[in-house]
Amino acid sequence: MEQKKTFYLEFEVFSKRTPSSAFQHQFSLLAPNAEMAMIMAQENFMRREPVADIWVVQREHIRGLSSEEKVSLQRLDNKDYREMKGYGYLKKKWRFYQQKMFDEKEILSWAGGNKHD
Repeated sequence: MEQKKTFYLEFEVFSKRTPSSAFQHQFSLLAPNAEMAMIMAQENFMRREPVADIWVVQREHIRGLSSEEKVSLQRLDNKDYREMKGYGYLKKKWRFYQQKMFDEKEILSWAGGNKHD
C-alpha cells in the first residue's frame, strides 16, 4: 500500500519525569521538521507536568520486529533452573525440621560435646 506524500512528518514523543525514571511514550504529532516537532512537544507537554528529558523521534526511524524476528523472543525450555518452582520442596522440608522434636543427645552432638553424668 503506497503512502501519500505530505508536508508533515510523523513524530513520536517520549519523556521521563525524573532523571532516574524510564522513558515512556506520551503521544504522536505531525510537524514539518524535527526542530518544529521538538518545539511542539515542549509546548504541548512540558506545561502539564514536570519533565526531566524529552525524546522526539521521527516515526519512520523507529524499527519494530518482523514476525520472523518475534519468534526469537520465545523463552527456551531448558532454563527451568532459573524459575523458583524448582525449589518448592524446600518449604515442606523446612517445616519438617521445624516441627521435629530434638532430644538432648542430638542437640549436644551438634557442638561435638557429650553430656557428663
